[in-house]
Amino acid sequence: QVQLQESGPGLVKPSQTLSLTCTVSGVSITTGYTAWTWIRQPPGKGLEWMGLIGDDGRTWYSPSLKDRTSISRVTSKNQFSLQLTSVTPEDTAVYYCTRVTGWGTPDSQDFASWGQGTQVTVSS
Repeated sequence: QVQLQESGPGLVKPSQTLSLTCTVSGVSITTGYTAWTWIRQPPGKGLEWMGLIGDDGRTWYSPSLKDRTSISRVTSKNQFSLQLTSVTPEDTAVYYCTRVTGWGTPDSQDFASWGQGTQVTVSS
């Protein structure tokens, strides 16, 4: 089965860069009609979509985060990563990586797989 696992530091200092990696097993991240996304949930708030990278390497970002967000991949490691620069305490959240199937197919998108989530706290 498909499994996703987030990894990275749980504590980041303000103004620094938050970096997380999602390791995927059970499916290649270059598999067609698939996108790989980062979603976060700050305490007491709802889920926030941050951005994605498609199976072809194209990226899209939330308008509110696009200036600080970068998603990349290393296909040889079957991994994709998140970088969020200039973090503040408002970036404290549980961060999830997800797999979306049916990408590029009208009305067929589905959040088929989720990582377990990782808590990241921004604090000095």
